Amino acid sequence: MLKEYNIKNIYQGRLYTGDDLLKELTSIVKGKGIKVGKISAIGAVQRAKISYYNQDEQVYQAKEFEKHLEIVNLLGNISIKDEEVMIHAHISLGDDEGNLFGGHLAEGTMVFACEFIIEEYQGEPLERVYDETTGLTLWNE
Repeated sequence: MLKEYNIKNIYQGRLYTGDDLLKELTSIVKGKGIKVGKISAIGAVQRAKISYYNQDEQVYQAKEFEKHLEIVNLLGNISIKDEEVMIHAHISLGDDEGNLFGGHLAEGTMVFACEFIIEEYQGEPLERVYDETTGLTLWNE
C-alpha cells in the first residue's frame, strides 16, 4: 500500500503545564478538522504513561513513570478509526541519568512543557481496520 499526499497546512504551537499530552493534541487535531497528517513534538513531562504491544499475546502492556522526563522525540500519524479521528504516536523519554524509555503514547502523560508541529495532508484520510494477523487496527488498503 502506498498513498501520496501534499502538505495542506502546517501548525506549530505549545501545550501547557498540566495538559494531558495525547488528549490535548487530539483535541487540537479534531478542532482543526484534520483527518490525515503527521505530528511531532519535543519538551518535557511531569509523569508519563506509555505502552508496549506484546506480539505473542496481542495486547498492550502499560508502563507508568511517576517522574520528570524529557520528550526526546514524539512522532505520530493522524488517521480515522471507527469514524473518529485518532492520533497514533510513539514517544521517547529521557531521564536525568541519560536513560531512555519509549513506546506507544497513552493518555495520562502530563505535560510540563511541549512544543509541537502538526502537518495536515491534502487527500483521502487513511482508515484503520482490524488486522487478524497482528491483532492491531492498521491502515486499510
